[in-house]
Amino acid sequence: MDLDQKIRRLQGPILVLGGSGFIGANLLRQLLKLREDVFGTTSRFPAWRLEGLSEKNVIVVDLLVDSNLDFLIDKTKPGTIFNCVAFGAYSFEKDSQLIYQTNFNLTAKLLERLASRQISCYVHAGSSSEYGDKSAGPSETELPAPNSDYAVSKIACANLLYFYGKKKQLPCANLRLYSVYGPLEDSSRLTPNLIRCGLESKYPNFVSPDISRDFVYIEDVCEAFIDTALNLKKEDYGESFNIGSSQKMTISDVAIFASKIFNISKRHL
Repeated sequence: MDLDQKIRRLQGPILVLGGSGFIGANLLRQLLKLREDVFGTTSRFPAWRLEGLSEKNVIVVDLLVDSNLDFLIDKTKPGTIFNCVAFGAYSFEKDSQLIYQTNFNLTAKLLERLASRQISCYVHAGSSSEYGDKSAGPSETELPAPNSDYAVSKIACANLLYFYGKKKQLPCANLRLYSVYGPLEDSSRLTPNLIRCGLESKYPNFVSPDISRDFVYIEDVCEAFIDTALNLKKEDYGESFNIGSSQKMTISDVAIFASKIFNISKRHL
């Protein structure tokens, strides 16, 4: 089954929370290519990642207000929910109270409401940050070792989903995303910086060359969300799944790769 067929098979309406973010915007745009019963949320408008989309498919709402959450669910009556809302993933997002309020409290309020409704699936955007200091390719059964407020908030969500899936039989899953890259990515991140500098035949400022990442392309991540919503089995309700390429790449590897593509001289490293 190709991706178009998968998208058409999703139970609608489809709600993408955090539709103006990097992950959410790509997922929203992918779904809207084939369906009209798809709605994405944003906390403000205009939102640059949503430019060109019909206003009927974009809902401006502050999800941290309880009454707004009730209104949104009643308005869209979602069959499939993709939650891509997050705060604290960027180094400049340091407000710990807002991290917990956005990542955990919102999820708790949302799941409580969804538990009383008939939904097809709820898929949550987790993070590889949940493993914290255990970063050497851990399996899903590895115990987390959080090293930030963000990591703690995402682990808390994973545990909450486990409870709702196993004890309340809510069809839900947590996807622990690794280093996602691709169109609509924030310009401050590594790949956009690498391309921008590469076009000038130079490197950006790198961190330690030995630091490694598992880079995964955004289209593959979007398909992982869709596959989860279509194929989640009852025995897997509430589980967390790692979403990556399984390919280790160091910053040194990235530099070598970029030098070949952009013909960058070693003197620029």
